Amino acid sequence: MVLSADECAVWTRELGFARSVAENDATAFAEHLHADATFGASQPEPTRGRDAVAKRWARIVEGKRGKLSWYPTRVTIAGNAGAVGEIAWSSGPSLYEDLTEGADPRYAIGAFHSVWVHDADGVWRVLFDDGVEQVRASEADVAAFHAGRRETCPSG
Repeated sequence: MVLSADECAVWTRELGFARSVAENDATAFAEHLHADATFGASQPEPTRGRDAVAKRWARIVEGKRGKLSWYPTRVTIAGNAGAVGEIAWSSGPSLYEDLTEGADPRYAIGAFHSVWVHDADGVWRVLFDDGVEQVRASEADVAAFHAGRRETCPSG
């Protein structure tokens, strides 16, 4: 898989978005959200709007009860011209670690799907986000998750 420069820009933003959660940085998290962001897009009652998403995710970003991490493995931009080239899709695995003493399961693994838009200020921001239900993860699954992370975008 070889990604274009624009797709790599989204790849980098996705990693930055994940880093905002890993570093418990609520301000950086919110800066990755489009003003009209919708999270839990496949749910009957998704969370709509930057402020509502940031509020709903505050405990996750805080990271006191658990740690959520993810990284992209795919990024695709729709077309190359006009408004179509301003939309991107990213996906990859996600890992949740329950920090509660004696948690069982301790780890759960899933996947995310995000739709990004090239905002008016030229910055890529998340417009839609959702994931698949996480399942129990073994230590081997956790090791494979960490081994699969790539900071460098697979560009040509």
